[in-house]
Amino acid sequence: MFHVDDVDRKILAELQRDGRLTATELAERVRLSVSPCHRRLRALERSGAIGGYRAHLNAAALGLTFDAVVFVTMRESDRSTMQAFEEAVAEIPNVLQAQRLFGDPDYLLRVVSRDLGAFQQLYDERLSALPGVQRLSSTLVMKSIVENRPLPL
Repeated sequence: MFHVDDVDRKILAELQRDGRLTATELAERVRLSVSPCHRRLRALERSGAIGGYRAHLNAAALGLTFDAVVFVTMRESDRSTMQAFEEAVAEIPNVLQAQRLFGDPDYLLRVVSRDLGAFQQLYDERLSALPGVQRLSSTLVMKSIVENRPLPL
């Protein structure tokens, strides 16, 4: 684990708010000169504390208005079955989040699609065909209350 001090926390907090800041803007916001700020930024990137940069897209604005949570119960819990399932689910672009859980169910998937018809097709053709699946149970997301929240630093 990489040791993060108060200045690093400020850098990370600013980048979570706006990942497009220039080194100069970031340095101003955290009250450092550009060189030390840039060195700290590169160290945070090398350490893995910063895993990358990307734009946050609005799914609804892009026509992905159907949001569902799918619970997956596995038939078997041996290593090869779980690995095959995880590799296959990682290949489905509509799965925005996949988490392995303790207890029952075994996995939680967050899935988006254009509409109910597209979700049904995805469910029938891809999700139900995933390796080792015994049962799928889905529920629709009515409203997102907290989403893409910055990490509490």
